[in-house]
Amino acid sequence: MDSETSISYENAGFGNRTEFGTAPAVVVVDMCSAYFDPQSPLFLNRAEVADAVRQLVADARNCAVPVVWTTVEYEAGGANGGVWYQKLPKILNSFDAGNPLRDWLPGLHPGGDELVIAKQHASGFFGTDLASQLQQLGADSLLIAGVSTSGCVRATATDASAHGFKPFVVRQCVGDRTDQVHESNLFDLNAKYADVIDQAQASAYLLSIAPANPANPAN
Repeated sequence: MDSETSISYENAGFGNRTEFGTAPAVVVVDMCSAYFDPQSPLFLNRAEVADAVRQLVADARNCAVPVVWTTVEYEAGGANGGVWYQKLPKILNSFDAGNPLRDWLPGLHPGGDELVIAKQHASGFFGTDLASQLQQLGADSLLIAGVSTSGCVRATATDASAHGFKPFVVRQCVGDRTDQVHESNLFDLNAKYADVIDQAQASAYLLSIAPANPANPAN
């Protein structure tokens, strides 16, 4: 972001930092083939994001931190897609039932005991039981990863704050179609709704709470 905008936001009081909570969960947003297949209209050309998310998920599992996954899922033809589907039919039909673009990426898919939230809108919270499921897990902080930064990641992070969770967007673990769109949305999220953190910070946070987690095999 340009220096004039950054200074304006800082002087106004945007961008205060949030303290990590004691009970994190990782929320992986829509990491499916649609965003990583060159033949897909949603292709981002961001293979490095998938690698970063794989590492974040591995770190969370090693620390016995819950991992929750979201996926977009429509009936054939988008019968349950609503206005959003009507706005973007040639894009969102990638998520119609039976479309292979909905498939998880190799080496990056839910474990047998991990929660999967199917949604029809950008936010993982809208029209789903994600909030109540996270509350049942006792989570107070969310490490958010996935795609795209300006779409489902942004909507999920914003709604996480509205539901009383502390959202932390992991910079290396999210991506978008262009760097400009990616960075401008990270800037605005960090200013108003979430904390944008580096993956090293996320990993250190997970390790810091691991000894207090009774499910951690290191105990």
